[in-house]
Amino acid sequence: MNEAPLLSVEGLCVRTSARPDAKILVDDLSFELGTERLGLVGESGSGKSLTARALMGLLRAPLVMQASRMEFAGRDLRELTPRQWRPLRGTGMAMVLQDPRHALNPVLSVGAQIDESLRLHQKLGSAERRDRVLDIMEAVGLPEPHRLRHAYPRHLSGGMGQRVMLATMLVNGPRLLIADEPTSALDAVLRDQVLDLITNLVETRRMGLLLISHDLQQVARYCDRALVMFQGRIVDARKASELDRASHPYTRTLWACRPSAATYGTMLPVLDRSRPMEASSQ
Repeated sequence: MNEAPLLSVEGLCVRTSARPDAKILVDDLSFELGTERLGLVGESGSGKSLTARALMGLLRAPLVMQASRMEFAGRDLRELTPRQWRPLRGTGMAMVLQDPRHALNPVLSVGAQIDESLRLHQKLGSAERRDRVLDIMEAVGLPEPHRLRHAYPRHLSGGMGQRVMLATMLVNGPRLLIADEPTSALDAVLRDQVLDLITNLVETRRMGLLLISHDLQQVARYCDRALVMFQGRIVDARKASELDRASHPYTRTLWACRPSAATYGTMLPVLDRSRPMEASSQ
């Protein structure tokens, strides 16, 4: 028997307001996500981050979200009140943001920030919380957790800051992790280290992962499936390992436009945006 999906989305739309003439920013997205690694990929402004925030119930007014179906583990997310959303974020779904310099609180120590996440969602004694904090810090590869838990974000490198943010999101054992461009502020070596860590943790903990990225090669390496977004719509969907053989013109352009030693001194491909962009039939 096939495992039921963690997340089911049908007809997701995000508009600039509730007015009839409001601009559509995310248009009619439908997909399912199980205990797998799904990549949501596209250029800046294609609607990827708005989609993630809609799934987490974090859209701010005047933005308006509509969907014919949006369920997490069988629970209708469209019906949740702000009070019902709070326990679901952290224990059910968690989101890692792009830059730890803006996501971490500069006046709280590393250990205090991870502990705060536990206190919000778990009824545990201080000793058990401390043990959980140290365990998750070790799990995400932070060195000397007993010492580092007393450090502040300003003492951390970019890679260590991202690991702290990941520990904060995973300490309550969520079933789905949404990673919104989690390595955009890191250099190439640290990008690979953090993504290797994320995918290994997701696999060992049997979680679902929605990896949001503008880098098709990254998605091809770390994901099982890929959805390609263009101007708020999904225009291509396929196995991540098949992205280099995609027939859709937008997917092909994204794949080919990454600079490399082989393309030095040559013009990278440019998409003809005057042509209508239809979804792939696959």
